[in-house]
Amino acid sequence: MSRIEQLISDIESYIDNCKYQPLSNNKIIVNKEQLEDMLAELRLKTPEEVKKYQKILSNKDAIIADAKEQAEAIINAAQIQTEELINEHEIMQRAYAQANQLIEQATAQAQAILDNATEDANNIRMSAMNYTDDMLENLQMIIEKSIKDNKEKYTSLLSGLENVLSIVNNNRSELNATENDVDIENENVAEGTSNITE
Repeated sequence: MSRIEQLISDIESYIDNCKYQPLSNNKIIVNKEQLEDMLAELRLKTPEEVKKYQKILSNKDAIIADAKEQAEAIINAAQIQTEELINEHEIMQRAYAQANQLIEQATAQAQAILDNATEDANNIRMSAMNYTDDMLENLQMIIEKSIKDNKEKYTSLLSGLENVLSIVNNNRSELNATENDVDIENENVAEGTSNITE
């Protein structure tokens, strides 16, 4: 198991072990710092995994280059042997036929090596791409779940703040009404005092 798979497994295990919020079956309480640390490490390790598979893909060129070198060496050896056989006049016809046979065998062998190298390289490439896609799919699911959970918390927070704001507004309205009543009473008292004085 690679380090990135281990990290994803750790995050899933951590989420599974989190406590549910009171009176809820689908909302959990998470340690934000701990989860952020896990995600940060996952973010750091992902490029390393991608580099590893890029290195595997780059070996494709080395495999093909090696196959070409082997093919060229076989063909060169066949050509050298052909020239040696042709130089011997008395067996020229036999040498010519043998040389053609050697070249055909060398070409077929070289083509087989190239075909095998190409197939191996393509298999490695597909495996690396599939593995990387699986890792990214797991990461996508974790991020989407995190976004969904945080949206629900944010909506709940906004709803609570709106309720508090409504209470504050009602309290202010009641205070303003009380102040107006006190002002009216003070004016009535002042008028009564004025009438008594007269």
